[in-house]
Amino acid sequence: MRLPIILIAILAASAANAQLGRRWPSEKKIVPDPVTGLPLAFLTSTDGGYRQSKIYQTHRQWTVDGRWLIFRGSRETGSQAFAVNEQSGEIIQVTETGFSGMLCVGNKTMKLVAMSGGGRGSNGPRQILEIDLAKLFADVAEGKVKPAATYQRVCGTIPSTLIADGNMGLDANDDFVYFRVTGPETAQLSPGQTLQPAFGPRFPQSTSGLRSMNLKTGEIKTIVNVGFNIGHVQTNPWAPGEIVFCWETGGKAPQRTWIVKADGSGLRPLYPEAPYEWITHEAVTGKDEATVAIIGHRPIASATAQSDWGIAGTMVHPTGVAVVNLRTREMRIVGQVPEWSGGRSDWHVAASSDGRWAASDDFKYEVWLYDRHNGEMNLLAGPQKAGADHIHPTFNAEGTEIEIQSALISKDNRSLNICIVPVPKTILKRSYSLKAPE
Repeated sequence: MRLPIILIAILAASAANAQLGRRWPSEKKIVPDPVTGLPLAFLTSTDGGYRQSKIYQTHRQWTVDGRWLIFRGSRETGSQAFAVNEQSGEIIQVTETGFSGMLCVGNKTMKLVAMSGGGRGSNGPRQILEIDLAKLFADVAEGKVKPAATYQRVCGTIPSTLIADGNMGLDANDDFVYFRVTGPETAQLSPGQTLQPAFGPRFPQSTSGLRSMNLKTGEIKTIVNVGFNIGHVQTNPWAPGEIVFCWETGGKAPQRTWIVKADGSGLRPLYPEAPYEWITHEAVTGKDEATVAIIGHRPIASATAQSDWGIAGTMVHPTGVAVVNLRTREMRIVGQVPEWSGGRSDWHVAASSDGRWAASDDFKYEVWLYDRHNGEMNLLAGPQKAGADHIHPTFNAEGTEIEIQSALISKDNRSLNICIVPVPKTILKRSYSLKAPE
């Protein structure tokens, strides 16, 4: 049957609109922060119909050349992954069939790894895809974009017997992904693990596990099965074969943070928390360090010993941004939202890989910078509006910028955009002395 010319045109336009490599002109805007005056660089500035969000704070945001930020978006092409050039503002679509869960940007290569198909609760097989960003960007620049198969490679297929939702991390050497699974194959727990009781409002009693996939061969191996619900899965970008994950409850966990090797050895709590501590939003931030939030968001008067979490999440005990040494296991609190701030408590945390800075957002959606050398704190950005999600700060590789997702410029006060908060040059040039000031 011959299709009408108008239908052929519509189908051709739809294919072009969905194409990997489609370009959008710069939306970049420099907006002074209303409170601090710092120039915030909004790399997207959409509102209403379009939706943008950064990759979660546990993962790399910039490509290895430092020029592009990868983000999640919903435009007329549907929900896809996009890249935005920090300098020019140009936006390029880098997936074509969508993705499930976490986007993994290469640590050593200009590659993007994503999971296609499926999702939480889906029983169908999923594929791990690798996108060659260097080849794609070069062809986009020349105006010679080819079909998606030119840039996209299927690394392997996850069978339907393993329920995967895209919660995964990319190894430091870009050769393995480690991903969360649930289902019958996780019922056989690893040595030393026991089935934990249901805890928190969101997830029932369950088992879950971690699996690895060799991106060259597609081979899948078991790492560990545990007796609780695994949440965020991340890797150490500086240490091959090192995985950090959490026990996700939807609130406080009895033991939030965990670390394990890719061969299943060394499984242990990353930071062994006390019952009165509320640990959350862990992120590997250096070769030997992870940063966690010890939050104090609950009023003491309402947190009685008879409540579900007792006094956890209050300021009866120390709270703040804590850095844990992955080798010595020592923990230091390196910053805390000041008492006079309406933000009350640190919430999502970050640190620069050179060890100079830590950062956090608070419950007013402000951005704080902490100098780990002298303990000084600086407010970088005032309240960013509550928006559709939290702002999730992440440092760039050089420790000179912090990426957030912000609703500050959105007319609907909800739509998020990709935003860069600079660390002030005067602070970056700071020198230190043990001599007392005059």
